[in-house]
Amino acid sequence: MIYLDNAATTWPKPESVYQTMDEFLRKKGGNPGRGGHSLAVAAREAVEEARLLVTRFINAPEVERVIFTLNCTDALNLGLKGLLQPGDHVITSSLEHNSVVRPLHKLEQMGVRVTRLPPATDGAVSARDIEKAITKETRLVMMTHASNVNGVIQPVAEYGAVARRHNLIFMVDAAQTAGNYPIDVQAANIDLLACSGHKGLFGPPGTGVLYVGSRAALEPVREGGTGSFSELEEQPGALPYRYECGTVNSVGISGLGAGVKFIMKQGLDRIQAFEQTLTESLIKGLSAIPGVTLYTAADIAMQAPVVSFNIAGYEPGEAGAILDQAFDIKVRTGLHCAPAANKTLGTFPAGTVRLSPGYFNTVEEISLALEAVAKIAGTKAPGVGALGKGGLGGSKDV
Repeated sequence: MIYLDNAATTWPKPESVYQTMDEFLRKKGGNPGRGGHSLAVAAREAVEEARLLVTRFINAPEVERVIFTLNCTDALNLGLKGLLQPGDHVITSSLEHNSVVRPLHKLEQMGVRVTRLPPATDGAVSARDIEKAITKETRLVMMTHASNVNGVIQPVAEYGAVARRHNLIFMVDAAQTAGNYPIDVQAANIDLLACSGHKGLFGPPGTGVLYVGSRAALEPVREGGTGSFSELEEQPGALPYRYECGTVNSVGISGLGAGVKFIMKQGLDRIQAFEQTLTESLIKGLSAIPGVTLYTAADIAMQAPVVSFNIAGYEPGEAGAILDQAFDIKVRTGLHCAPAANKTLGTFPAGTVRLSPGYFNTVEEISLALEAVAKIAGTKAPGVGALGKGGLGGSKDV
């Protein structure tokens, strides 16, 4: 079996993630912050260790500004709905995931105005276009770091500079880049950063992060018990309790912390370089197969490990079913929960076939995937060229 659906969720996870979560449930299974006994204290320490690891990983200035959420969608909802009010104006892109599209649609119905900018020919939204779209009502610039359809990495540091120059809040959806690509919230002037825990950060499903900068005052979207400030009838103002209520997914957060530790041990540069090697191999190989249409970045250096394509004569779902059933290759097909991006790329309503390699794939697996696509397209697969066999893949401590 070859798993090439890491943009949906990374698999497998590092062995340390499995071990950490198992140990947590067996030895630290108390309710964090809800008691002074040893199990509750151990659970709280595990959660706070993960918070500190994420803080360092994104270069957040203060640890309490890292908020744990249910997932990236939950983080985006908190950021958008906690910030925007009727009469506000938002600038975003036409490449956004439904996790941004749908909350903004709901906010539009409540009186928020939204401007959606298309990308330029290189696949990136122009910072100049963002600046031109600013009005006196503009409050937020909301951009994906990389589309989950075409994988083009957007120049978020340029957007952040524009937003800061005009005293606007800048929010980034880093679902496809956190753990795969360097993110520095201070250097890029990011006020709100939403991350998925179960993708590039190697955590389990049901985990997410929202970094809340000092310039972004959000109203909570949920209220409840926080394990502290229990005398108050209103949600406390102190972070992270203002946005974290109820029992957090402590075992999942411990696994997320283990995933971030793994990345730090391996080195983000090494992970990024290897995934880029696999991605370049896929793009070069697919582009050499007659009948295959690619939807990727003009500059391969600005390509996240997300490769979308279609095969002439096949619906995406049909091609994906053949890859699964005939070749045991796991891919994603369809709209990828991003119809707006597919409309922008001209692939709506059928969508695309998406291959998303990860750190635990191998060069041999990429070669086999190319052979499978070529067989479906009715041609001979191209070789993997200078990559040869082996490489870093398969040699890592899972």
